[in-house]
Amino acid sequence: MTIKHYFACGNTAKGLISLSDSAFEELEKVYILDGGPGAGKSTLLKQIGERFENSGYDLDYIHSALEPDALDAILLPEKGIGVIDGSEMFNVAQAVVERIDLTKALDMERLADHTEAVLSFHNQFIGKRQEAYDTFAASLREHDDIEKVYISNMDFEEANTLTEELIDSFYAGEEQGTEGKITRRFLGAATPIGAVDYIQNLTDGLTDRFFIKGRAGSGKSTMLKKIAASGRDKGFSVEVYHCGFDPNSLDMVILREQGIAIFDSTAPHEYFPSRKGDHIVDMYDRCITKGTDETFSREIEEATKGYKDKMKEAIQTLNEAKDFHDKMKGIYVSLMDFDEVERITENLYKRIESEIQ
Repeated sequence: MTIKHYFACGNTAKGLISLSDSAFEELEKVYILDGGPGAGKSTLLKQIGERFENSGYDLDYIHSALEPDALDAILLPEKGIGVIDGSEMFNVAQAVVERIDLTKALDMERLADHTEAVLSFHNQFIGKRQEAYDTFAASLREHDDIEKVYISNMDFEEANTLTEELIDSFYAGEEQGTEGKITRRFLGAATPIGAVDYIQNLTDGLTDRFFIKGRAGSGKSTMLKKIAASGRDKGFSVEVYHCGFDPNSLDMVILREQGIAIFDSTAPHEYFPSRKGDHIVDMYDRCITKGTDETFSREIEEATKGYKDKMKEAIQTLNEAKDFHDKMKGIYVSLMDFDEVERITENLYKRIESEIQ
């Protein structure tokens, strides 16, 4: 049994980005949950997910980037079935869709009395969230200044050699003779409580983990892109995990058929070897001019401070956005009949259970 936790949407420097086109591509049947914030969608997802998990099914838990303890979706990947929060920007155009209406448990007449407040909280939430995205973008520009220092002191030929060494080691010259596939997800997200990631869960049970150490601009993402492309070209299934801050960059590649994960192991998801089969890949030591940290210490320090200050500001603004979302959510919670939500949950579970048996 394999249980995965990850994100399909991210609060990024490029705005709200969804990777659902790829993450949900294999789904054949999707139940979409309709209802406002506080309608019990995440609780429904958790309850159904736990019951199928307890029955021994493989399960993917898709977390909310706004509230990481909450869920946006659950997937039964072996069965091609998903249950998804319809309020998120997910694309499941390839699947047969059935909508589950949780508004049946909502007192619509009383909700009408709160229309003005709901709209006000919603608009303030959207505005604050966009402000957070703009600040993430400013932080990324500071991060780019850090990258410039290391890129200008990068031995690209050595980086290519190191990448080829890893590719040869991972695939051992094997070719599947079939068309490979890349599945794209987020391993983590920028959330109102800071950066959250599921690297430890996603790499659990794999034989070998490669921890990439280095600096911004030392070629980590480029290496991961080449490893992923090579796996696809050789016919393997490749899990690609994008950076929750800069979605154009990659943070991790998993080759489950080979039992291998390789990931950017620097802040804000810095880990160190802790078990047999863990390896360090040091990009700074191998590919960056010796003494770069010391030579450009002032430039690096200034850009790093700007980057961290803007990140802190963006997280705080995202937290303020969540406060407005929570106020809107509180109105819905006060108007929901959760006994009816329980009945909807039970009926949905039984329907899915009958489909997969």
